[in-house]
Amino acid sequence: MHEYRPRALEGVLEGRLAAFPVIVLTGARQTGKSTLARRVGGAERPYLTLDAYEVLDQAMNAPDQLLARGDRLILDEVQRAPDLLLSIKRAVDEDRRPGRFLLTGSANLALMAKVSETLAGRAVYLTLGPMTRREQAGLGTAGSWDLLLDVEPDRWLESILDSTYGGPALDWRDLARRGGYPTPALELKSDDDRAAWFEGYQRTYLERDLQQLSSVDDLVAFRRLARAAALRVGGLQNQADLARDVGLPPSTAQRWMDLLEASYQLVRLESYSVNRIRRLVKSPKIFWNDTGLALHLAGAEPGGAHLENLVASELWAWRETRTRRPEILFWRTSRGAEVDFVIETPDRLVPIEVKTAPRVRVSDARHLELFMDEYPEAAPRGILLYGGDQVHPLTEGVLAVPWSRMI
Repeated sequence: MHEYRPRALEGVLEGRLAAFPVIVLTGARQTGKSTLARRVGGAERPYLTLDAYEVLDQAMNAPDQLLARGDRLILDEVQRAPDLLLSIKRAVDEDRRPGRFLLTGSANLALMAKVSETLAGRAVYLTLGPMTRREQAGLGTAGSWDLLLDVEPDRWLESILDSTYGGPALDWRDLARRGGYPTPALELKSDDDRAAWFEGYQRTYLERDLQQLSSVDDLVAFRRLARAAALRVGGLQNQADLARDVGLPPSTAQRWMDLLEASYQLVRLESYSVNRIRRLVKSPKIFWNDTGLALHLAGAEPGGAHLENLVASELWAWRETRTRRPEILFWRTSRGAEVDFVIETPDRLVPIEVKTAPRVRVSDARHLELFMDEYPEAAPRGILLYGGDQVHPLTEGVLAVPWSRMI
């Protein structure tokens, strides 16, 4: 068992517990939700997990009595008994003191109609992803992204140079292979051991967690779809092509992709557009919540798309720590120009391009320059992350930054 490493969400979770009656902490299984909930929730909150049969039985058949087991409770894996939320609603309506219930779940409860309707106006939601690089190193943070929003763009260079990271130097390919689930990232040292863990994780997910969300009658076909999605990391989602490649009706492929997303395995990144309606109809990009699992499913070696996926995972983890959460998007034109990520706030756009090369040229910044030309007031500067070790201006508006400086 590894020594506890602080999580970037700790302070945020403590603040929400002090202000709201119900806090819902969601995320994929094995990201460390239970450990974080128990650490922040404290010994004064009894911990009850619905993974235990007797607790699940009481949650389903005598929920009010379950809630009477403590003045304030931590209830783990609550998606297993959605009707329990009705009892929580009644309890909160009678007593709205902050911090009464800390709930965790391995599915996006906000997307489950029964849950979201029951807790409307009573709960706040946080998502715990796989461990960031700096969390794995024991620093309890999610990168240096804050400075891109909190510092004026003309001061990014000096701010990045002033920022320090005391974690170990690491080839990004190794970071991608091990991913961010605590067990393979911190405890397991060999590729074979990690492969065995990921295989067991996949089996548990398919045979247990998935069936709790929705009935899937062909697990072999579902595995095939998951592998096809893992092979498309960083690519645009073409639903018709995906369905055809795995031999499924498009409607089934769509439903199963939605399940992968609702259970925090898959993330679909929307395309940036000033018109927010257009974002919903453009094809999203496919990423996985964890690069280690994606590589295992694909049976592949790390490539440039997996460094892009690493950056995406780190951005999502960081986003959860912000009170006003920025949007994380990508940009693509009809002529094929593309910027890997766009951080959007009401008053700023930060375009980010990712390259694996140890050296970059001015031509590598051309798509960032196109984006900045399109939105000159909101996006006066851009960031090019690359595999080198020097922070330096690449063009007048683009700063070249080693990926290891930001994640």
